Amino acid sequence: MSSPAGERPAGERQAGERQVVVRLDDVALCYRLAKQRHSSVKDFAIHWMKRALTYEQLWALRGVDLEVTRGERLAIIGRNGAGKSSLLKVISGVLEPTRGRVETRGRLAPILELGTGFDHELTGLENVYLNALLLGHSRKEIEERIDEIVAFSELGDFVRSPIRSYSSGMLARLGFSIATAWRPDVLILDEVLAVGDAHFIHKSRQRLRELRATGTSILLVSHDLKAVRQMSERCIWIDGGRIAAEGPVDEIVDRYEAATASEEAESLTVEAGPTASPAVP
Repeated sequence: MSSPAGERPAGERQAGERQVVVRLDDVALCYRLAKQRHSSVKDFAIHWMKRALTYEQLWALRGVDLEVTRGERLAIIGRNGAGKSSLLKVISGVLEPTRGRVETRGRLAPILELGTGFDHELTGLENVYLNALLLGHSRKEIEERIDEIVAFSELGDFVRSPIRSYSSGMLARLGFSIATAWRPDVLILDEVLAVGDAHFIHKSRQRLRELRATGTSILLVSHDLKAVRQMSERCIWIDGGRIAAEGPVDEIVDRYEAATASEEAESLTVEAGPTASPAVP
């Protein structure tokens, strides 16, 4: 459940108190996965009508407690399938948690999977309007910023082409330009800075610094651990849907890299098999 923006009741806020913009209490998320494979929609419909469908549970998140404060830069790391993207979707309101409570304060601007919120048959320009409307901006607000958005994206004449012809880098540039054209209270980025050319990545990081200076909180998921160190101050390590570690970014990334290196070394040892003993005469 997400709470609307607004001040806390008089008496609750203390001078100098941290302002929490995201709070998760004991959040869990479970996916239901069909066990059977169906060769067609008809085959699925027959099984559904016979009530012969069976499912298994996949817990993507388990017992997650988290707070993010105003102006904080938080990175989320972990291996593929650990639950990082599921966590961002729950915070963004894209998915409802199976259990627990999610509270957010202020305007959220999520940039999740590339192309999310876009209609691939529409042009880039048309998608600026569509995506910005989905983020809660009025047509008047969009028209006031449209030239700035197009200029920042550096798409040129391509902005009038259907985005089905865009590369992943072009999609990332357009999505980032829209989400950051207005100052959100919470900006959520899922690997979006992992694509695109070096020039745009540098420009995007400069805009993130400007947003953070004005109070925007930034949640970042990335496999680029160098970028995580540069762009974050706090880090959480997700493993098996749980928070395995939380703390200063350099400390947590060091622990994660050490654990990953240890697992890789162990895997290579297992693959190599036992060393043969010399024959005894």
